[in-house]
Amino acid sequence: MNEIEDRPAALITGKGIDRIAEGVWLLHGQGQTFVADVGDGLLVVDSGPGGSVTAGMIEALRTQTELPVIALCYSHGHLGYNAGVQQWIDHAAQRGEPAPRVLAHVNVLARQSRYRETQRLQERMAEIQFRHRAGALAGKLRHTTPSETFRDGMTVGHGEQRAEILWAPSETDDAVAVWLPGRRLLYGGPAIIDSIPNIGTPFRTMRDTVRWAETLERLAGLRPQTVVREFGATLEGEDICQHVLLHTARALRWMRQEVVRLMNAGCNEREMLAALRPPPDLFEQPWMRPTYGDPSYIARDIYRSENGWWDRNATTLHPAPPQQVASEIAAAIDNHGAVVRHAQALAARGDLQLALHVIDLLALAPGDAPHVVEARQLKAEWLRARAKQVQSYVSRSLYVAAATVLEAGATAVDDNFGMH
Repeated sequence: MNEIEDRPAALITGKGIDRIAEGVWLLHGQGQTFVADVGDGLLVVDSGPGGSVTAGMIEALRTQTELPVIALCYSHGHLGYNAGVQQWIDHAAQRGEPAPRVLAHVNVLARQSRYRETQRLQERMAEIQFRHRAGALAGKLRHTTPSETFRDGMTVGHGEQRAEILWAPSETDDAVAVWLPGRRLLYGGPAIIDSIPNIGTPFRTMRDTVRWAETLERLAGLRPQTVVREFGATLEGEDICQHVLLHTARALRWMRQEVVRLMNAGCNEREMLAALRPPPDLFEQPWMRPTYGDPSYIARDIYRSENGWWDRNATTLHPAPPQQVASEIAAAIDNHGAVVRHAQALAARGDLQLALHVIDLLALAPGDAPHVVEARQLKAEWLRARAKQVQSYVSRSLYVAAATVLEAGATAVDDNFGMH
């Protein structure tokens, strides 16, 4: 059994079950699991993270219905959302019922292959991003290969209760949405959440901003009366559903157009970020809050999609080893105290980000010279303070993770999150 008791609070949505409509429920676990009576039995979208969380989901469902589970479906291929597949299969067997079909978009297969190849990297990134100790997730981010896959979509059930599973590329290229045409009810999967679309997360591969907008526009074209979100409250009424989906799509299209404009004007990545001014009418809406992602994340992903890795500084084309560079920079500074004092003055007046840039002249150096140790301590202090200035859960996690390793005597996050 896959058991991760200390689940990341950013993903866990509580416990229990909510009834959305006749024959439609939400189970709380990692995200919100969608359950629908499709005529022949139940379709369950996302089996949960496994262990006691998935066991609690199954128990909660059985307080509402005794219908058999005929199909489990992946909302997308990210690890954790479907670590509990085997528990649902075992549950069906205990009830004397056939094993549920396990459905997913065909791209889940390639994702799972990539995750197996980079297993420890995936574990390490999750440990850092979700505030686990180093090694806590080693061997625990398991996944089950789906028994059936599809490309554009498939139908489960029949008649007015049928569910149409639709390819909805957004956060991932294997994401799906579920449309109940007889009830005009849409489950949006990772494409529709209660905060800004999760594009450009620092630890993840690039996500296609325009394709996400296209998915939202296509889903809006179904004219849903109800939209159930993977995270957040359900949207009720055709007008509000249209407004949220199409407004979000417009914001994403604006971001693409503006970043392209700035790139064409000759801005490098940091210049583009400094010039970017997301309009409040698009980005300061309740469903666009930067509580997990951030507008600057989206902008950086768009920039990366059209540029190589080079930052336009010729020095970085063939760089020396980073510790050697940091050591020589620190050695070249005649007055270490002046660097520290200047950084402290910046921090004192509230310019924490500038203070971090300055203190890095010393804090990145190897060894335990007194001025280097002092610089690391100050950097850790300012990183924790900086974490309180940003809304994004991911940014706060990374600031705190970096502070923790500095306090332990290392200089970079991966120094304390290596192979275990």
